[in-house]
Amino acid sequence: MSGRAPKILVMHASVGAGHRRAALAVASALSLEEPGARVEVVDALELASPWFSRAYAQGYLQLVRRAPRLFGLIFDWTDRAPEGAAASERLRVELQRRGTRELSRFLERGRWDAVVHTHFLAPELTAASARSGRFEAAELVVVTDYDAHRLWARNPYARYCAAGRAAASLRRLGVPSAAVAETGIPIDPGFCERPSKEAARREWGLDGARPVAVLAGGGHGVGPLESVYRALLSVPTPIELVAVCGRSESSRLRLARVPVPARHRARAIGYTERMRELLSAADLLVTKPGGLTVSEALACGLPMILTGAIPGQEERNADFLTRRQAAVAAPHAAAAAAHAARLLAAPQELAAMSGFARALGRPGAAFEVARRALALARVAVAA
Repeated sequence: MSGRAPKILVMHASVGAGHRRAALAVASALSLEEPGARVEVVDALELASPWFSRAYAQGYLQLVRRAPRLFGLIFDWTDRAPEGAAASERLRVELQRRGTRELSRFLERGRWDAVVHTHFLAPELTAASARSGRFEAAELVVVTDYDAHRLWARNPYARYCAAGRAAASLRRLGVPSAAVAETGIPIDPGFCERPSKEAARREWGLDGARPVAVLAGGGHGVGPLESVYRALLSVPTPIELVAVCGRSESSRLRLARVPVPARHRARAIGYTERMRELLSAADLLVTKPGGLTVSEALACGLPMILTGAIPGQEERNADFLTRRQAAVAAPHAAAAAAHAARLLAAPQELAAMSGFARALGRPGAAFEVARRALALARVAVAA
């Protein structure tokens, strides 16, 4: 790229861990694709009013922990945009406007050549600013699940990157086909060059004498982690089990106290930056179907047992993956253990699932998103 260095903002929102991980993956790919680019990663909620940030992020976490079915009903209701919802929609927009004034000013003052969004909050704000002539940067909205809720499609000026059924969902919601690219969900660019299974097992101190199962509870440890962990320890086939508890230290401590039968090896760890190596070492992943985690597993060709899905986007992710035969769904801990026992005793089925997963994997998705963002930025730089 000739001329001045492009200035690109990558914006996420700290609602769960996946949006931030996707933003960091895109930023890393941008720096690798164009080392001179000025890339800034910003959490939209850090620029919002404190009351709005607390309600938006903590409200989400509390709802999915304490009333997941209610969250699912709200998710589906708002996605269908039912008749008579105009009043509640006006209230949502007004509260959002009041809580994000500083965020809107930040976006309008930035003079960005391109903006990449991995959450739907900021694109709705920039759409309003663009309509009044206060925002002109080219925008790329990256959907981080395998289906797209209506809130993702509220910026008529943006281009979109999506995976799975999300691209079709966006078109159904009125986004022009030419504005939607099927790139996959961006994950750490390091997944393009993974270590061998043997090397990864050595790095994690796994002896390799047993199949390796990884249990992942998401970045915040949401879900029935302990019950699934205990159930997996009842599987008759000897396994090496690594449970990733995310940032929930209380979950890690509870799991560390669970007795481990002599036929197994097991450990519980907290948040790790080495999921690429851990998933490369594994034969099977038992996980909540968060968009980023399952995308990393697909990049590794790793069969999945999906459990503890949050109603709404995670249930839709699970439906997509099970229909494509890369995963099986387990509605409760006992079902997860039964699936694990069956699959570990059926290597041909496990291998078939691995092939289906690998066919869906897009380890280079972050580079695809980065190249599209840079193409948009080049137009601004040349202008």
